[in-house]
Amino acid sequence: MGFFGVLLGIVGFGLGIQLGLLAGYFIFIFFNPTKAEEVIVRPLNELDSRSLHKVLPDIPAWLKNPDYDRVDWMNRFLHDIWPFLDKALSNTIRSTARATFDQYVGKYGVVSIEFDNLTLGSLPPTIHGIKVIETQEKELVIETGVRWAGNCNITVALKLFSFKFTIQLLDLQIFLAPRVTLKPLVPSFPCFANIIVSLVEKPFVDFGLKLLGADIMALPGFYHFAQDKIAAEISNLYHWPKVLEIPVLDVASGATKKPVGILLVKVVRAFNLLKMDFLGKSDPYVKLSLSGERLPSKKTTVKMSNLNPEWNETFKLIVKDPTTQVLQLHLYDWEKVKMHDKLGMQVVPLSLLVPYESKEFTLDVLKNLNPNDPHNKRNRGKLVVELTFEPFREESNSFGGVLDRERRLSSLGTASLESSPSGGGVLSVTIENAENVEGKHHTNPYAAIIFRGERKRTKVFKKSRDPRWNEEFQFMLEEPPVNDMIHIEVLSKRKGFSFYPKESLGHVDMNLADVVNNGRINEQFHLINSKNGTIHIELRWSTV
Repeated sequence: MGFFGVLLGIVGFGLGIQLGLLAGYFIFIFFNPTKAEEVIVRPLNELDSRSLHKVLPDIPAWLKNPDYDRVDWMNRFLHDIWPFLDKALSNTIRSTARATFDQYVGKYGVVSIEFDNLTLGSLPPTIHGIKVIETQEKELVIETGVRWAGNCNITVALKLFSFKFTIQLLDLQIFLAPRVTLKPLVPSFPCFANIIVSLVEKPFVDFGLKLLGADIMALPGFYHFAQDKIAAEISNLYHWPKVLEIPVLDVASGATKKPVGILLVKVVRAFNLLKMDFLGKSDPYVKLSLSGERLPSKKTTVKMSNLNPEWNETFKLIVKDPTTQVLQLHLYDWEKVKMHDKLGMQVVPLSLLVPYESKEFTLDVLKNLNPNDPHNKRNRGKLVVELTFEPFREESNSFGGVLDRERRLSSLGTASLESSPSGGGVLSVTIENAENVEGKHHTNPYAAIIFRGERKRTKVFKKSRDPRWNEEFQFMLEEPPVNDMIHIEVLSKRKGFSFYPKESLGHVDMNLADVVNNGRINEQFHLINSKNGTIHIELRWSTV
């Protein structure tokens, strides 16, 4: 029975295949009409709701939504440049994939992996409209609809042992709705530091796949499984709020620097300084500043007739990049009449510091930083300073690898870890721009900031109703300004003789309690005593 059972099974299998093919031919081919039906074209206003919902996904975004702009010029540009862009992208894909292919050659019996054919086809993507979203941040947000029904042909040849397999990807179709964010906007080319891409809708992906010339997408159930699986994986990676961030500019560049902490500098003493006065000694003092800053230098008191002065004076400097900035120390001999004589200088890289740890440096005073200068061989004395770098609380995680939590707790103490807004910090005020400001006699606007008796101002724009300053100012405070007000006023001034040399274009007074509690406020305010004027201000409170 075993032999006859196997024989009957083989015969039945063969007859079953033939009968199935014959039945499939009659059902799907023979009885299908060969004459195509005439396509009915109707205006949109004649369609019912069900028919309209069916064709709605195919309608361009600029036609459905007035916020989207039509970009035919960009599609024409893509159409003309696509033959060259196809070759450039194909070469980039080849060079990028080569490194990945080489990782598998020689493993698992793989002899070689290479492209037999690689082209993106002759049909470029089509952009179905662009929408620009306005925000109060320093960013540019663009939403668009991209559709690509390409006739690409990508063939990969895999040689496994002595067998060669070919995998062919063709007829790729992709429908995407990406959101592209360029942020932050900076005054350095290309004027943005990062490109952030995300998808606002689930993408549609369709393609053909052949293995050894056979269409594996024709397998029952495999087509929809592969299509849904790939679309789901792309959504999991890049569907909003998940993003793909592409850095363009280095975050440490001068265009994107923001305050990240405070440097405490204690100028302790100096000894064996040079005698600069003919009849006496020297009257030394120290000027200190950080590289890359345009702020005025801090300076110690003058110690009269002393070659071994002791200051024990502490200063606070705002740090923007602790990896590249250096502390510049210059010693001078004070003179009552003539220019002050230079006793020497020295620098300390902030990269030598560990956050929250005090470190004392005994520095040789040099004439300059040129190591080949013979004047630096002369003994000019020594300078002792004590430095401590304290990052802001929101920046502490960036330096967490340098210092473990236990040492930080011991150096700060439990009181500094309370969530209450106690302790000093830095108040950053950024004057972005103003709109619709106009004076009665002239409109040369600038913004003035008055806080705790200290006054700072922006540059002047001549004959402008919409000035864009984008200037930042810092105020270093010993305690949070929870009960303080800040006064910001837009003024206009005219040079030369005038009966009205200066006039106010509007002002705004802000309570800083919200800034301390929230950490940041970025809003546009209406100017008081101005008809339609507004000013865009960003306030940030950072604590150590």
